[in-house]
Amino acid sequence: MTLKPQPEQLVGYIALSAPATRGPAVGHEPFLRPEIGFTPKWFHTHVGVDLGKRWHTDPAYRRDTIITMAKEIRNRFGDQGIGALQDPDHPQDLLTGTFGTSFVAGIYGIPCAYQSDNWPWSEHQYISEEEADNLEPPDLDNNRLFAELIDQLDWIARENGRVEGYINWQGVLNNAYRLRGQSLFIDMLTAPERSRRIFDCVTSTMVEAARRVYKRQRQSGVERRHSTVSNCLVNMVSPAQYREFLLPCDQRIAESFGSIGVHNCAWNANPYMDEYGKIANLSYIDMGIESDLPRAREAFPTARRALMYTPMNVAEKSSEQIRSDLGKIAAEYGPCDIVFADIEAGISDERVLEIISFCDEISQQVV
Repeated sequence: MTLKPQPEQLVGYIALSAPATRGPAVGHEPFLRPEIGFTPKWFHTHVGVDLGKRWHTDPAYRRDTIITMAKEIRNRFGDQGIGALQDPDHPQDLLTGTFGTSFVAGIYGIPCAYQSDNWPWSEHQYISEEEADNLEPPDLDNNRLFAELIDQLDWIARENGRVEGYINWQGVLNNAYRLRGQSLFIDMLTAPERSRRIFDCVTSTMVEAARRVYKRQRQSGVERRHSTVSNCLVNMVSPAQYREFLLPCDQRIAESFGSIGVHNCAWNANPYMDEYGKIANLSYIDMGIESDLPRAREAFPTARRALMYTPMNVAEKSSEQIRSDLGKIAAEYGPCDIVFADIEAGISDERVLEIISFCDEISQQVV
């Protein structure tokens, strides 16, 4: 059985070697839709690709490695929709994964550390209290990193015609933490106006930068209208702190675009559900299996829901346990995505094919 979603719905999307993000639903997703993603180390181990600085700064090199990775995926798994826009014969998505999750922090001047077998990470060079108190959104017209990205978009448009894919804008709290470090949480208690200034600046940059990227994509014939926020650190703040400091930012991002997806990693989302319900245009939300799934289905009936199934569970649970988990998720939370992200090299191909088959089997049984 397939259910047609609302037009604004989003689904999970993981490009080859890229962190998970979200993209538009096509309108005929299966009841239990698996989205499979492998870590950079998986590709580095199996096909030897170097995912260091050149991968993120040279789109020609990135295209060549994407072709190599896509061939390996097709050889191992056939046509299972893994990295769907990165067909080895003609990869469409040459953008997703660029600068990992560190792009917004990089715009603010936080150096990026590149690695051959992992995503880049923002170096721990945090802004001071004085710098935070005087923080302003960077001028994107005169920002070196943003100019480098636009140059890459221009190259992709010339070589590929269409600029498919996404920059991972992260979330307001994630980006603010990369700027201020753990002092951010102290600021929220002892200097709330300072933290608000950081959150406001980061939100402004996320919105303006995304608008400019979307404008360039539109010029190539690719229409993108959604936003997505990654609230990976949300469990570091209380529901009251989220409501006071971060909900207004997420609402502002949602109102700036046609729809929004909210990513929570595999956390228990129960403490934040009421606040998430206040976000306009909510088209996607994910959470961990410890969340109150029936409550989430009731709270977010029009959004595409997703369950972040951890790579530890994929690696360590028996087939029977995984099949039982997926049955529970379908019964209490479906229709939904199951995001199997960050699969490592030690997990067998047979296990990957097995979890896909479980999702297909359950979807076929739903009447």
